[in-house]
Amino acid sequence: MTRTPTRILTLFACAVLLLAGCSGGGDGADDGRITLRFQSLAWQDESVKANRELVREWNAGHPDVRVEYVQGSWDSVHDQLLTSFEGGEAPDIIHDASDDLADFAYGGYLADLTGLLPARLTSDIPERSWETVTFGDGVYGVPFLQEPRVLIANATLLKESGVRIPTPEHPWTWPEFRQVTKELSGDGTYGVAWPLKEPVSATLNLSLSTGGQLFHRGADGKVTVRFETGDQVVPRTVHDQVDTDHSASPTTLGSGGSDTLPGFFAGKYAMVPLGFSYRQQIEQQAPEGFDWQVLPAPAGADGLAQGVSPQTLSIAEDSPHKKEAAAFVDFLLQPDNMVRLALGDWMLPTGVQALKDPALHTDEHGWATGTALAEHLRSAPAQSVRGYAEWKDKVATPALQEYYSGAIGMDELRHRLEEDGNLVLARYQR
Repeated sequence: MTRTPTRILTLFACAVLLLAGCSGGGDGADDGRITLRFQSLAWQDESVKANRELVREWNAGHPDVRVEYVQGSWDSVHDQLLTSFEGGEAPDIIHDASDDLADFAYGGYLADLTGLLPARLTSDIPERSWETVTFGDGVYGVPFLQEPRVLIANATLLKESGVRIPTPEHPWTWPEFRQVTKELSGDGTYGVAWPLKEPVSATLNLSLSTGGQLFHRGADGKVTVRFETGDQVVPRTVHDQVDTDHSASPTTLGSGGSDTLPGFFAGKYAMVPLGFSYRQQIEQQAPEGFDWQVLPAPAGADGLAQGVSPQTLSIAEDSPHKKEAAAFVDFLLQPDNMVRLALGDWMLPTGVQALKDPALHTDEHGWATGTALAEHLRSAPAQSVRGYAEWKDKVATPALQEYYSGAIGMDELRHRLEEDGNLVLARYQR
C-alpha cells in the first residue's frame, strides 16, 4: 500500500513528459539529446537521396542534436501543415514554397528568422530572393532552390526549320516567339504546347517580362488587382497561338507539364514551356536518340524578368529549439550542400557561391542556360498577397481557362480578374 502513491506519481510524470513531447516540433531525449523533426518535400529519387544523406551527415557530426527526416508531399502540404500547426504538432524545420508562406507567416505559425541566421547565409542569398519570404517586418523562410520557366525544344525540328535559336543574351521577343511557332507548325506538328492545367502562376510569372504586375499595393497597404496592358501580353499571345494562328495545341491547355511529354517526344509539339526541373523527366523518359535543348523564355519590355516562388526552409514558431533548427538550416545550405540539393532536384540554388559551381555551368542538359537566367528571377507578383489562394482558385483559374479556350474575350477576363478578384481580396484586408 505504501508504494501505490509513488507509482501514481511516476505514471503521472511519464504522462506529462509524453504530452510535452507531443506539444512541440522537437523534444529532448532522456539523455538530454535534442531531436528536431525536418519535414522534406523532396520527391525525385536524386533529391530524396541528397536530403537523407545530408541529414545523416549532420547527425554524425552533432550527437547532441539529432535530426529526424520526415517525408512530406507537395500535393497536400498546405492543409497538412495547417492541421499540424493548429494541433501543436508541426515539424521544427519546414520545407515549403515561398508562395505558400504568407498566411502561415501572418497567422503566427512560423518563426521570424531575423537574428537567427548567420551572416554567411543571409549575405550569400541576394536581396531579390529574400523578398520572397519577407512578410511585414519579418523573414519567415530561407529561399534555397529556384527554377525559371524555360522552353524545352525539339532540337532537330528547330534545326530543320532554320529559325534563329535564342540565347539568354539574345532571346526571342514575344512577337518573335509567336512568329516562330507559326513557322514550326505544319505536317502534324504544333509549334508549341502550353500545359496550362494550373494557368495562374505561369501567366503571372512570365508577365513580369512584359511589365505586368497585376497586384498593386496602395499607400494604405491594401492590394488591388489591375489587369493592365503589360499583364495582357502573355495571355493574348497564348490565346492567339491557339485560336488565330493554330500554332499551339488546344488539347494541352488542360494538361500538366508531364502530360505533354509523350506528344513532345513523338514530334507533335516543337516546344513546351516548362519549369527548369522538368529536364530530369525528359532525360529519363526521352526515347533513344531524341535531341532536345533548353531555350530561354521570351523577353519583353522588362527583358528576361520572371517571377519565381523559391523552395524554402522555415522554422515553426512553436519549436522549442529554434537556435538548433537554424544551425541545421545553415548546415543544409552551405554552398557545397546547396549545390547537392540543386543537382538532386535539377533546379538552381539561390546562393551566390553555389551558383558559381562548375557543375551548374555545363551545356549538358541546359544547365548553363538556366544558370544565366538566375539573375533575372524576381519575387512572384502574388508572394505577399493575403487571399491569393482563394483568388487563384475561385476567380483567376476558371477565368484564364475560359479565356484560353476561347469561351470569353479579353474584356470579360479583365472584368473577372479585377471586379470579382478585388471582392475576394477585400475580405482579407479589412
